[in-house]
Amino acid sequence: MSETISAAMVKELRERTSSGMMECKKALVEANGDMELAIENMRKSGLAKADKKSGRIAAEGIIGVKVSADGKTVAMVDVNCETDFVAKADDFVRFVNSISTSLLAETVTNDEELLVMKLGDGQTVDELRRNLIAKLGENIAVRRFQKYQTETGGTACYLHGSRIGVIVELTAANPELGKDIAMHIAASKPICVSEDQVSAETIEKEKDIFRAQAAESGKPADIIEKMVTGRISKFFAEVTLLGQSFIKDDKLTVGKLAASKNNGVVRFTRFEVGEGIEKKEENFAEEVMAQVRGS
Repeated sequence: MSETISAAMVKELRERTSSGMMECKKALVEANGDMELAIENMRKSGLAKADKKSGRIAAEGIIGVKVSADGKTVAMVDVNCETDFVAKADDFVRFVNSISTSLLAETVTNDEELLVMKLGDGQTVDELRRNLIAKLGENIAVRRFQKYQTETGGTACYLHGSRIGVIVELTAANPELGKDIAMHIAASKPICVSEDQVSAETIEKEKDIFRAQAAESGKPADIIEKMVTGRISKFFAEVTLLGQSFIKDDKLTVGKLAASKNNGVVRFTRFEVGEGIEKKEENFAEEVMAQVRGS
């Protein structure tokens, strides 16, 4: 160890930055033992590393959800990284939980506001995100979030493992019903709450498909239209939350379940880690051999 850079200084810098011993020693040497300057330079270096990694595909990660103590507010966030290994890291999990916790208290309406939202430790979401990229060595992206707040109703959530999250707003507070419905949504993937929320374009597209299929039967046009009407009704039962058979009792639809509790579903959001992201296919054997060959 250098005469001017003591082991105690390196230890302090490691504790303050969560960086490796050699990286801390190098930073202190370059800063001539100035602890604050070393931290500043390491932060700058971390930001540069974060920018370099920002283009890499982040299709792993976890969902974070939180409900307020009074059950009137619920928040959910989808934070991505590159590997399942980092998704399980304590620092990454704490980052996601701190975002969902802060979302309950803060007024955030878009992605830009989310990134500058202050977390419990005083850092913004983006500052901590960039610092984690430098520490964990992977691109990390806060992909999306949703928050519901109600004055007269209730909210609930369900987290399946850490990869599927659902939040629900009900017309009346009922945590048990809310959790059951959220669990159903996680499993059954409805696209909307009710029939009136299915777009006219989607309905016409389905009708065209059903007509083409029914036409092969050779039946008269009026019979075909009746067949199409029946198929559309079945389609609504498949894709709308209220029309689906409840997973815990298939004799009940979710709509009838809610009605039996004098309740209703206002809205819901379902997030699943990696959905819609094209993942890069990795060949780890080739990657290791490339490193061995120095290519």
